[in-house]
Amino acid sequence: MRDIRDDILDSIAEHTVIASIIAENDGIIAETTAAEQEAKELGLTMSHILTEGSKVRREDEIARFCGRPKQVVMAEERLIGLMAKPSGIATATQRFVEKAGSRPAIVSGAWKKMPQSQKEVIRRAILTGGGNCRISRDPFLYLDKNYIRMLGGIRESLAAVTGLKGYAKVVQLKGDYGDIDREACEAVDHGADIIFIDSGRQQDLESVMSRLKQLGWRDRVKVAFGGNIRLEDVEPLKALDVDILDIGRQIIDAPLLDMRLEVIGTEEMRRENLGHGRI
Repeated sequence: MRDIRDDILDSIAEHTVIASIIAENDGIIAETTAAEQEAKELGLTMSHILTEGSKVRREDEIARFCGRPKQVVMAEERLIGLMAKPSGIATATQRFVEKAGSRPAIVSGAWKKMPQSQKEVIRRAILTGGGNCRISRDPFLYLDKNYIRMLGGIRESLAAVTGLKGYAKVVQLKGDYGDIDREACEAVDHGADIIFIDSGRQQDLESVMSRLKQLGWRDRVKVAFGGNIRLEDVEPLKALDVDILDIGRQIIDAPLLDMRLEVIGTEEMRRENLGHGRI
């Protein structure tokens, strides 16, 4: 089937169009490497494109390229489609990282719930924004609530992995087995390296931190906290001495960083203007 765009652009099909992609909002640009590769596959000639992680302000130029009219039309869909959503995720991540400062570390593990085809792009976007996509940079074993239920409890779960050396032991706590501060103490007492308070309730974190300090155990374990954390929650959570914040929907569901394609002109028009001394 003939592409209707071929009919629309027939009279200028062999012209060379110069175009650029412009940021509509302030943010962090992601997936420019993929966009540059896609431009090559479309047959476009790229004059320049920003590097991964570049900061932009509204109306900044992200990329400039030239090609045939139909190639440029296709670029609007494909190049912006590759960059806009990941750039939104990178931008949201960077805002949390800036708010947190040097501590706590900002992590977003919610990419695991996304379709397989999107996971790698989302992970890269989180890293581009300065966050982590895993709760520990070191190899770790994650004993979530379902492992704990199947193995019979927190103590039993940690006992089951005692022989697995070289891994940090991360235990997810939600208050399923009683007071969450008691769960935390049980996890620390039986070898957890990171306890993840995944209830979203600040009072749970306060209770755990108070109990660990009371026992003199605070330095024995890293404490992570997650559950519907918003940007405005970071400051009060920092005051509780938490090591890691796991941000879910506020990063993964971040709005795309809007951008647009603008046709600057054609090479033919540029040469004509040069001939008349207009440029």
